[in-house]
Amino acid sequence: MNNEPQDIQRQMRELLSRLPDAPIASNFTARVLQAVEMEESRPAHKWSFSWNWHALLPRVAVITAAVLFAGLTFHHHEVYNQRAELAKNVAFVADAQPLPSVDALKNFDAIQRMSQPRADEELLALLQ
Repeated sequence: MNNEPQDIQRQMRELLSRLPDAPIASNFTARVLQAVEMEESRPAHKWSFSWNWHALLPRVAVITAAVLFAGLTFHHHEVYNQRAELAKNVAFVADAQPLPSVDALKNFDAIQRMSQPRADEELLALLQ
């Protein structure tokens, strides 16, 4: 069975060796060199739109990481600015009004009840 492909190859060689040589033009070498020069003078490749996932995916990953990093940095900056502004406002309010005394804070519920509006009983008695 192994001899079969070798026999076919041998027979092909014998048949090809019987063929006469094809006539070649006298300027064959010049024409081949001219064709090679023309091929080399053409642009390397024509632009064709095709997706090359092996090159595209790493680039997309790097761009995504950069955008995510920039977004998180911006968010952190904004939170820091908001906290700084809040601290300024708290400091301004604390400096503008004195803190209540400790006695006022102990009696806060009583003071709050006193400040709630009540009906004027004398005025209601006069109306009746």
